[in-house]
Amino acid sequence: MASGLPKMGARVLTCLFTTDAGSLTAARLAERLQVSPASVSKAIAFLESQSLVRRERDERRRDRYIVDDELFYQATIASARANDRLVETARQGVAVLGAHTPAAARLENIARFLDFISESIVRAAEQAREVLRTAPGTPPGTLPDEP
Repeated sequence: MASGLPKMGARVLTCLFTTDAGSLTAARLAERLQVSPASVSKAIAFLESQSLVRRERDERRRDRYIVDDELFYQATIASARANDRLVETARQGVAVLGAHTPAAARLENIARFLDFISESIVRAAEQAREVLRTAPGTPPGTLPDEP
């Protein structure tokens, strides 16, 4: 919740992260959290919209909600892409306001700042992606297939 997730979304995400399999059905989530299936459904919809969980059908044709290491990478990239949309909107504002106005200068500075942050996030996520693929306790810089 401290990172901005709604309370039920945070509860669902925590429940998924703390299962060994990293996945549960909606019914199992509702049971474990002692909440209604509708509450789980609403939380899942939000988490999916943020690329924090993904949905798969199991062999019994039930939806399973999954968290895995790749989702953190995907959510980080999605966040950077959302910043890219803000950059584009700010730059459109510069064009509308006229490049030499104080408001346009402010928007251009916002665009430059967010553009830099977005590029830095993508670069860091690409560099750190291997961390998600290595076993805990593995020395930094060790490739996943090394002994």
